[in-house]
Amino acid sequence: MTDFRIGIDLGGTKTEVILLNGNSQELFRTRIPTVRDDYSATLRDIAGLVEQAEAAAGQSNLPVGIGIPGTVSRKTGFVKNANSTWLNGKPFQKDLSEFLKRDVKVTNDANCLAVSEATDGAGRGYDLVFAGILGTGCGAGVAYKGQPVVGPNGVAGEWGHNPLAWTSEADLNARPCYCGKAGCQETFLSGTGLCLSYQLITEEKLKGHEIVALAEQGDAVAKEVLANYFDQLARGLATIINVMDPDVIVLGGGASNIAAIYTEVPKLLPHYVFGRECDTPIVPAVHGDSSGVRGAAWLNPIV
Repeated sequence: MTDFRIGIDLGGTKTEVILLNGNSQELFRTRIPTVRDDYSATLRDIAGLVEQAEAAAGQSNLPVGIGIPGTVSRKTGFVKNANSTWLNGKPFQKDLSEFLKRDVKVTNDANCLAVSEATDGAGRGYDLVFAGILGTGCGAGVAYKGQPVVGPNGVAGEWGHNPLAWTSEADLNARPCYCGKAGCQETFLSGTGLCLSYQLITEEKLKGHEIVALAEQGDAVAKEVLANYFDQLARGLATIINVMDPDVIVLGGGASNIAAIYTEVPKLLPHYVFGRECDTPIVPAVHGDSSGVRGAAWLNPIV
């Protein structure tokens, strides 16, 4: 019997492995560059990382979970919606399980964030955790009692690709999205969306932290953009609360580091949540960039 777990985070630029024990202690971690556009190399690299983690544990055949930037279709068993496009259309979970000669749990990387934070992070002690990512893009994962909620279509928590609620058609159409639609929440609520909001007003491209710094210095335009961003985020989160009413909302990604989110957005939520009241905690992720790989490790129960 062992309480060791291995987690893999397969990203577009790096692939990371972590070895955890049953007390959430990190015993081993390393990362390698992701070999792009080579499916066979991806399988071999993951196997090599698992071998390194097992060497550190001094045991073999340990449970493995992996987070990917896409999802496994329940209908076909193939990966879909992955921006690591060489995974799309491949039976990745089946192939990796055969390659490693054990059952491997595979889920979306945002689900791994939710599982990590629900297990031993900001969502610990809550049953239903909604974990939103405000990074280059905008996604989310859902965990219930520490397990990911995936759904029959594999898109549970795909929050970023719905139109932003209570927004004019003109404002929606001003923000085309890579998915082929316009006005997706990702184009407003991601860090990229915040920068776009500033650019649409000033025709100047700034990074998110530069906009925040300007607002803190009293710049009127930057303050307006941030105020609008908080209101947009409140609208986006209100739709989640109205549909699933999670016990806690955990935020990760670069834009989640804007401290004022956690004081300003809760004040705005009652304006949009049905019933005009809202006590849902909005909190930053505890594990930050480590949540993906940690959550992958927690996909498997202790064996």
